[in-house]
Amino acid sequence: MLAIGAALLAGPSTGLAQQTPRPDPGGVTVQLNDNTAYDLGLVNKYVHGDSNVALAQCPGGEALKAPTSTTFSSPVLTIGKYDYGPLIGVPANVSAEVELKAGTAPGTYPLTVDCNGKSYTATFSVPARQVSAVPSGSAHAGDGSMAS
Repeated sequence: MLAIGAALLAGPSTGLAQQTPRPDPGGVTVQLNDNTAYDLGLVNKYVHGDSNVALAQCPGGEALKAPTSTTFSSPVLTIGKYDYGPLIGVPANVSAEVELKAGTAPGTYPLTVDCNGKSYTATFSVPARQVSAVPSGSAHAGDGSMAS
């Protein structure tokens, strides 16, 4: 019981802290992807075979929009199609579609947003790709190859 109390007082673990974007004192956040109501664990993880989005909260634009000078960068992402408006249910007012550059190895990489002349960085992970093809000669469900 004492160990649980000490763990609670010590605060969140490093892994948990990476999952929740922490705003800068100026209100700036940056992250890759966002959790959905039916799919959790997407924040700061690249998802192979799906659309991926860079997100940031950057104050200083008109109304709720980010300044159009706001840009993302990452050594392993191709970034395009910016949207400088607020998103519903996501703490961001700028987003951009991103794709992983060919040949990128699994690992952790930076995602940086340049907001009002300052850079803010989050770290995201790229998991290994899943096998996308069934090896030749293997059994296939429903093809009768497992029948005796």
